[in-house]
Amino acid sequence: MKGFKEFLLRGNVIDLAVAVVIGAAFTAIVTAIVNSLINPLIGAVFNASSLDKALIVDIPTVSGGNAQILFGAIIGAALNFLIVAAVVYFALVVPVNHLKKVAFERVKNDEQQTPQDVPPTDVEVLLEIRDLLRTQNGGTPSTGGGAHVAPSTAPEGPGIAGSTKL
Repeated sequence: MKGFKEFLLRGNVIDLAVAVVIGAAFTAIVTAIVNSLINPLIGAVFNASSLDKALIVDIPTVSGGNAQILFGAIIGAALNFLIVAAVVYFALVVPVNHLKKVAFERVKNDEQQTPQDVPPTDVEVLLEIRDLLRTQNGGTPSTGGGAHVAPSTAPEGPGIAGSTKL
């Protein structure tokens, strides 16, 4: 039971449920528009009260009767699908794709720009403190290095020439 509860309370399951409910309500609106507006207009072209009663083809059956193929109903269902697909595309897909593109460009521009207010690292702060203390104590601030730097009068050792002093 606990696993089922976790499954139901996941964000994507709830989003899917909301999408199904909204889709059903939206489909009802589109179906009403197709049945009340588009079907009668197309039915008027074919001399029928609605598209469902237009383009009916009678075919003989094996038992000697007639069966009807309702091409108008098929056209109505196809129109219904095309309208739903067009509205979903233009009302949802296009704006979401545009927002994704804008967000991607914003992230890309942020990565390309160098940050203006980068706080100094710990080492930089410590070097500043050391230099300030030296100036307060009457010494000259160094331009780098520390206790590990050999004095310039020390003889050169066997390392890379000019870099290692003994």
